[in-house]
Amino acid sequence: VKFNNCAGNKGVRYETNSLDFRVRADGTMYAAHQVQMPSKQLILMVTAWDPQTLGRWEAIVRLLVAEKSQHSGHKPKGRKTVPGELAQQQSDTLLPWRQHQSVNGLRRQKRDWVIPPINVPENSRGPFPQQLVRIRSDKDKEIHIRYSITGVGADQPPMEVFSIDPVSGRMYVTRPMDREERASYHLRAHAVDMNGNKVENPIDLYIYVIDMNDNRPEFINQVYNGSVDEGSKPGTYVMTVTANDADDSTTANGMVRYRIVTQTPQSPSQNMFTINSETGDIVTVAAGLDREKVQQYIVIVQATDMEGNLNYGLSNTATAIITVTDVNDNPPEFTTSTVSINTSAQRTCAHSHFGFFQLRRPRENVQLFAAAVDYEMNRAFMLTVMVSNQAPLASGIQMSFQSTAGVTISVTDVNEAPYFPTNHKLIRLEEGVPMGTVLTTFSAVDPDRFMQQAVRYSKLSDPANWLNINATNGQITTAAVLDRESDYIKNNVYEATFLAADNGIPPASGTGTLQIYLIDINDNAPELLPKEAQICEKPNLNVINITAADADIDPNVGPFVFELPSVPSAVRKNWTITRLNGDYAQLSLRIMYLEAGVYDVPIIVTDSGNPPLYNTSIIKVKVCPCDENGDCTTIGAVAAAGLGTGAIIAILICIIILLTMVLLFVVWMKRREKERHTKQLLIDPEDDVRDNILKYDEEGGGEEDQDYDLSQLQQPETMDHVLNKTPGVRRVDERPIGAEPQYPIRPVIPHPGDIGDFINEGLRAADNDPTAPPYDSLLVFDYEGSGSTAGSVSSLNSSSSGDQDYDYLNDWGPRFKKLADMYGGGEED
Repeated sequence: VKFNNCAGNKGVRYETNSLDFRVRADGTMYAAHQVQMPSKQLILMVTAWDPQTLGRWEAIVRLLVAEKSQHSGHKPKGRKTVPGELAQQQSDTLLPWRQHQSVNGLRRQKRDWVIPPINVPENSRGPFPQQLVRIRSDKDKEIHIRYSITGVGADQPPMEVFSIDPVSGRMYVTRPMDREERASYHLRAHAVDMNGNKVENPIDLYIYVIDMNDNRPEFINQVYNGSVDEGSKPGTYVMTVTANDADDSTTANGMVRYRIVTQTPQSPSQNMFTINSETGDIVTVAAGLDREKVQQYIVIVQATDMEGNLNYGLSNTATAIITVTDVNDNPPEFTTSTVSINTSAQRTCAHSHFGFFQLRRPRENVQLFAAAVDYEMNRAFMLTVMVSNQAPLASGIQMSFQSTAGVTISVTDVNEAPYFPTNHKLIRLEEGVPMGTVLTTFSAVDPDRFMQQAVRYSKLSDPANWLNINATNGQITTAAVLDRESDYIKNNVYEATFLAADNGIPPASGTGTLQIYLIDINDNAPELLPKEAQICEKPNLNVINITAADADIDPNVGPFVFELPSVPSAVRKNWTITRLNGDYAQLSLRIMYLEAGVYDVPIIVTDSGNPPLYNTSIIKVKVCPCDENGDCTTIGAVAAAGLGTGAIIAILICIIILLTMVLLFVVWMKRREKERHTKQLLIDPEDDVRDNILKYDEEGGGEEDQDYDLSQLQQPETMDHVLNKTPGVRRVDERPIGAEPQYPIRPVIPHPGDIGDFINEGLRAADNDPTAPPYDSLLVFDYEGSGSTAGSVSSLNSSSSGDQDYDYLNDWGPRFKKLADMYGGGEED
């Protein structure tokens, strides 16, 4: 390929979009390696660019693959596209599908064109959608064809980067491209008829994103640390800095070059280092590195793309810190031969290999450190100090390797803090000692023997506030009862911290820790576990495992003794306890059956302390019917809540009978009301034996009050058939006007043994009812019993003659004694 610019091709570089072919500087295209050609032709994009002007030009080259010739020595040749062919390839419309026919008009096998790659520059400003190319099939003149594209960027993520007009075949890019996000796309173009049938074979479309210089070089680190020995020769390697550019590294956009911008300090030269522009290696370029003069250099390094062109390239900077390391190029030497030092007394636990003093050499100064110097023991020291190099001097230096000096040290007294000789002092005692007990004396020592100072004590940490300390002598007493089971105790130890302070100037203080180991005593009774349990109403199906918890520790805990109390007697009658081991026992039923319900079972638990402690705990046991697996059934759970199965069935039957009785009572009342209106009394009211039973609406004086007109005291009648009667006394068989009293609901089928209690309860309720009318002595009970031995009383009538024998009334029992006395006397009455 040939390219001519104004400068005559000077410096022009060539590139291709294929990894199989390359172009030399003279324009010669060659295969980079052995290539198997996939088709009869190959279309490439060749780019020429000038690194100076940054100009870029593109051309399309079509390589035609010739068949091997039968003549020896003949090689296939590629040919360049002529200008007319290039214009055809760059046309807006591509015909990727073309039918070839033979000379005689017969249809030959279909061959598809190879579509040249489509180049799209990144960061395009649009407008979008922007047309790339138009794809057509030569069959679109015969039938209606619909075009589509598939692949990454079309119907695969990222979606809809490219689109195609299904009718015209025009393909568009819908948004700006980013080569650093994706450099190329491989799509397939499809052509189908209106029924979706394939008309042409799919065609491959390759879309390449043209790189633009839109990314700055980025250093891997913002700060690089390196080192070099002092006195190093020029050219000595120091360190490497690296910057990466996200742009295409095969183009100038991604080609990074390095340079040093500044060096601090600029001593002894402003150019002590240089950097390789392509690799980023920093090396020394001048002599004179001296750690004793300059210990560190700070170098600012700049990385620029576009091969370092500062006019067009993008740049970034980083900091390189170069430390000058020391070599033994100076012998030691004291600046003075005699030194006088005043030092303060410092008590310390440190030990020195040099006795009370030790030497250190940070940087260039020799320093003397005192260790455990005590004014009370030594007030002054005389020392001779010698300094020398352990390592030999650097080559070429002829000097003495040691030096000596005399040192006089005077010690001055300072206020030292009091200290506790026995810190973390441990004492042992039993828990539960009374308040005010003296535990120990926790005193401190003041090392200042030549100072008249007093030490005062105070509490620094007492979590449970159990202790007091005497401020003068450090005696510790209890302020409360010490409890080993408290939350403040860790591993049986209670820890408190105390402060000892002197009255020096300035005051000094020291701390001490007192540890109290509490020995356990049996001061906690055991607690039964669990608090609730469940068991079947029949024994031998399951049992309840019980145990106990004791806040004390061994030997004041188990083995435990579990037993049932003798009172109430029903506990031992219904339940029994079987011992399993020292900590566990079993609670089970003693009797063969216990009605379902919740029972509070008291159990006495005794520990093994000396003396032992016991506690009576209540365990709530839910007794319920169980299935064959020993699990409480659903009905059993309800029964265990307080009602037995029989009781539940009885309640349901009672409710049904009660509702039936209510309906029968309403029917009977309506019928009785109707009979009272239609039926007259068969006997004379004056001869009625019931006329001595009078109903008064007010309290009166009995028969002696019959002479008075009581009509003024009568309550107003509210019923029509009553208003027509003469005011006064009503018959007993008349229905009362006022509200009838409500009596307790009686069981429909009472147990025969409860009849007496039932009747007495009904009489007591009637007697105590303040709303009951005067005729409340006439009560009707539904239960008539099993019959009377007295026989029928139908022979009794209202006749007052004495012919009737009433002696048999004496045989009817005490309830008829009054009647027997009235009629059984005969003529004596």
